[in-house]
Amino acid sequence: MLYDVELKQITRMGEYLYELSDLLKLVVDDGASIGFLPPLDFSEAKKYWLCVLAQNVILIAAKINQRIVGSVQLHLCTKENGNHRAEIAKLMTHPDYRSKGIGKSLVQMAENRAIHEGRSLIVLDTREGDPSNNLYTSLGYIRVGRIPDYAKSENGNLDATVLYYKKLS
Repeated sequence: MLYDVELKQITRMGEYLYELSDLLKLVVDDGASIGFLPPLDFSEAKKYWLCVLAQNVILIAAKINQRIVGSVQLHLCTKENGNHRAEIAKLMTHPDYRSKGIGKSLVQMAENRAIHEGRSLIVLDTREGDPSNNLYTSLGYIRVGRIPDYAKSENGNLDATVLYYKKLS
């Protein structure tokens, strides 16, 4: 099924707070390794989103039929020696809309924004073994290493994270 996906930069949380909090809770409770452990309390998800928007963070959401079904963050490095780079963070896609190109579209829009912001390098990390690894390599990201025992999972195990980079033109 084809979807008409609207990609939109979120600059004020207001009307999006509930939907983004719901999405975060849903993907964390579904097993996503994005800094939280399940079960995620909805109030904790709301607290997180209320702190996200900052001068160096670009938040992009994917909407289908006026409903947020995915998001990604682009963190612009503010260090003087790093103002050429950015980091992809917290790529999320609603479980009902995975493998439909939404994650790919979100990452590509983040890359375009990075270029617009004068960035020539993007870095990211993701849990080893997650499907997102295939997405990033398909988009030209280069795996440069892994850190063992990086993030705690729901069952208490410590999972490795994989580091990637991509040079932008």
